Amino acid sequence: MTDQLIADIPADPSAVVGRGSPNVEWIDLLDPDEATLRQAWAGSLQSHAIDHLVDPTVHDDEPRPKLESHGDYAFGVLLVPVVVADENRVYYQEVDLVVTTSLLLTVRKTPAQGLPIDLAVIHDMGRKGLSAGMLAYRIVDHVAEGFLDLVDGLQGEIDELEDHLEDWPSKDVRDRLKGLRHDVLRNRRMMAPTRDAIHQVIDNRIELDGGELFPHEVELRLGDAYDKLLRASEGLLAASELLSGVRDYYQSKVANDQNDVMKRFTVIASLLLVPTFIVGLYGQNFDQMKELHWAHGYGFSWALILGTTLAQLWYYHRKHYI
Repeated sequence: MTDQLIADIPADPSAVVGRGSPNVEWIDLLDPDEATLRQAWAGSLQSHAIDHLVDPTVHDDEPRPKLESHGDYAFGVLLVPVVVADENRVYYQEVDLVVTTSLLLTVRKTPAQGLPIDLAVIHDMGRKGLSAGMLAYRIVDHVAEGFLDLVDGLQGEIDELEDHLEDWPSKDVRDRLKGLRHDVLRNRRMMAPTRDAIHQVIDNRIELDGGELFPHEVELRLGDAYDKLLRASEGLLAASELLSGVRDYYQSKVANDQNDVMKRFTVIASLLLVPTFIVGLYGQNFDQMKELHWAHGYGFSWALILGTTLAQLWYYHRKHYI
């Protein structure tokens, strides 16, 4: 169906959602079916331009971000990461682009457990005489900002985890470490192709047969978006290193706790070892053992056990073993 973000937009799926220059129209669709897609740009492009967008329009996985030229149009897939801090998860909002010098088609796809990308601000900018290339830049810049927000969110979660290492249950700490590590690695895999796609435009590797899609001014703006992605990439690298530090500290803490437990068990075993030896020694029942016929032999054995135990406790306490 067509997502109607602006009140005065007609319900017709082929309606122009925004206009840049007088010769540029922008059609924005949310989770359209194949018929809606083909109706929206009927006669405007070759059929294979729409084929890129048809299968599937809604899906659970994340495709690889890209931006590539196909003769008379450019096709792009962009993913915006969204951090849900309350649920400790990250999901991706997908927007697909088909761009020519006079047309811009955006297809937004609703993620399985999240909301679709909101392009309302860029829709408003579409009324200010922007070209198709400049409108595409605005969407790319929105994606870059999303990655910067992602880095801030991940670093905040890592800081929270670091603050609660001492009081959270071990299972919760392990689950958060595993989840954050997975998020960092997955986002690095997503960011790299996004950055490479933008770099292709800056290197003038995205060209159309019908004219210049990204003029010099747009390339300069895309350079700014590329810089944001570089900062986000550096931030993800820093977050990865910070997460590694938290993980190393946690492993060291677990090892120290295990050493403390083993130390206490060793002390307990040592405390029981000497009394066991004494009891075993006098339990041999040889007639030649004078203590067996001594009136105070029983009391002497208890005094010996208590004395040696207290001596060990004093020694271990002095050595800070207990």
